[in-house]
Amino acid sequence: MSYQLTSTFLGFFIAGIILWLIRRDLLHSRHAAWWLVVALSIMLLGIFPTTIDWLATHLGVNYPPTLIFVLGMGFILIKVIAIDIHQSDLERKVRRLAQRLAIFEAENKRSK
Repeated sequence: MSYQLTSTFLGFFIAGIILWLIRRDLLHSRHAAWWLVVALSIMLLGIFPTTIDWLATHLGVNYPPTLIFVLGMGFILIKVIAIDIHQSDLERKVRRLAQRLAIFEAENKRSK
């Protein structure tokens, strides 16, 4: 099996899994959009493998597969930062909710 067919199949497989996870409500659509873009990118690189060569040439990269790894690492870094931002937001909301609950319980005890 050629790498083009393998990449295309892998992209379709990832997209199918993502859609299945969305349907089962195991993955929020906000996160699914990211993974669908990844699956689409894999499919497009499988269907049009010369795209990475063309892009590498225009960016001045001598060995095109290096560009795939650099872009992949960049996207992983962006995803990790987005997860950290989301996690920080959730922690802040939980802390505020706990504080409001404590205030509510204290007021409830005083009124009894």
